Amino acid sequence: MRLSLQLQSNPAVNETPEQNKELPSAVSMSGRLRELASLFLKLGTISFGGPAAHIAMMEGEVVRKRRWVTHEQFLDMLGAANLIPGPTSTEMAINTGFVRAGWAGLCVAGASFILPAALITGAFAWAYVRFGSLPQAAAVLGGIKPAVLGVIAVAISRLGKTAVKDAGLAILGALSLVGFFWGLSPILILFGGGLAGMLVRRLAKGRGAAAVVFSVPASPSFLARIFGNFSVGYATAAAVAPVAAGIALVRPSVDQVALFFLKLGAVLYGGGYVLLAFLEQGLVRQHAWLTQQQLLDSVAIGQFTPGPVFSTATFIGYLLAGVPGAVVATLGIFLPSFFYVALLAPVLLRQSEWMGAFLDSVNVCAGALMFGVTIRLGMDALRGWLSWVVAALSLAVLLRWKVSPAWVVLGGGIAGALLAAVR
Repeated sequence: MRLSLQLQSNPAVNETPEQNKELPSAVSMSGRLRELASLFLKLGTISFGGPAAHIAMMEGEVVRKRRWVTHEQFLDMLGAANLIPGPTSTEMAINTGFVRAGWAGLCVAGASFILPAALITGAFAWAYVRFGSLPQAAAVLGGIKPAVLGVIAVAISRLGKTAVKDAGLAILGALSLVGFFWGLSPILILFGGGLAGMLVRRLAKGRGAAAVVFSVPASPSFLARIFGNFSVGYATAAAVAPVAAGIALVRPSVDQVALFFLKLGAVLYGGGYVLLAFLEQGLVRQHAWLTQQQLLDSVAIGQFTPGPVFSTATFIGYLLAGVPGAVVATLGIFLPSFFYVALLAPVLLRQSEWMGAFLDSVNVCAGALMFGVTIRLGMDALRGWLSWVVAALSLAVLLRWKVSPAWVVLGGGIAGALLAAVR
């Protein structure tokens, strides 16, 4: 009896075949977490170019290369991420982590994507405070921008082939693009387009001519007629009076910095392009914590460094309250995204035909917004024949060879630096 009790207390002796089968599962989960950490640390370190480029790189890695999710799953995650506040690309990383490895994967993927950008931005903030000026990066940016355009264009093309399933969705995408250039809110386009598309598609099912429109496949020639004939005249004029960088009028506490960025992360729609307006209103006008020049320098660093544009918060937090300020600002602006995705990720979004129709419509509207943003980026980036050459070469490389978009973007930055050196 004593021997029997000793055997039962020894797991190595008393293990059953069923229990042994659990060991590979545990190892597999550990391996998945390492894969997620490795991938998103890499992407967080080299993903230049803003949310659209980040999403393009993620699509290449998790859909085409690793096949962790399907194109439809990726588009569903993108549609859901566009409907909640916070940085879209970070929420895509968080959601991918959940799909791959559950709750632990959700935390690992999100933190791994954010950490490199926060550390790099924090280093720039230290240099800025210590030396009083920003590193000169115009040449590198001049090469990165047109390369990023090629990455985004290829991603939009690939996602569009999956998202635009019929003629009705193609028309909805064109209308969304028109609304974007007319200045409609992206949230209005996404929610309004999603609801309208859902209602029309579901109500038109099996009803005469309307049903025919939603049953016609969206062929390349049809898409060319819809989008190729669309032309936009876009011009903006903005004047901001430069203010010398200096000490802010008010020095906030660490708690105040944390609360400000937590509120911002909880309500901010529209990504990095809308972030500047919120920061200017709150930090410069309302609280007078920063000067206008400090804010513009912070946003410039957020655009230049890889990873989420929201890492601008790290830079500002350091300016306001040193290392503790950088930490709480980073946690504050990103924490709501983990919360929102944690609420959405376990939900099967396509449980009904109505929800499927809604997501199909939202995905097309999101693609139209990415296309519109790409046009605006092109107007800024493609200035001079050298930028056109870099963009064309980047597009050709991506289409001809299976090259990671990250290397194309880095190649563009190196090309920009070399061209500036030989001038």
